[in-house]
Amino acid sequence: MTTSGPSERPERGTERQNWIERRREKIRAEVDRNRRGEYTVPTWVLALALILIVGGWLALIFLA
Repeated sequence: MTTSGPSERPERGTERQNWIERRREKIRAEVDRNRRGEYTVPTWVLALALILIVGGWLALIFLA
């Protein structure tokens, strides 16, 4: 059985700080890409649009 000693706590804080910095950098990079016009529509949005179009088309066929 292992226990966390006081010596491991600074590592955990540093690890969390590193995660926060990586997350912030990732967000900054995404904002920069969007400003340059490299914005892409998420796949789930495209799939939802396709389902709605096909569903509407099928509704017109079967309910008309």
